[in-house]
Amino acid sequence: MKHIVALHDADTPWSDGLEPSDAELDAIEREMPLILAEVDLLDALIALLDRPASDFDARRIRRARNRVLAARTSLTNQAAASMPGGAA
Repeated sequence: MKHIVALHDADTPWSDGLEPSDAELDAIEREMPLILAEVDLLDALIALLDRPASDFDARRIRRARNRVLAARTSLTNQAAASMPGGAA
């Protein structure tokens, strides 16, 4: 019978390389409006898991979806503008 044992070489040591780089932090900062809009949409959808949607709830979800779409559009436009030669 063979025993399965974790080897110390396979463990990931804690090192300075685990911290996010400045470029990764900048990317997160650029995407934050989209992240927050998606969280708002999820909050609206989660609120409806245990009850039927009212007119107010439908309006809240529609507005949250519109905010997500607007944030995605803005993020896409920023990415296209930063590309060399512009959008294809």
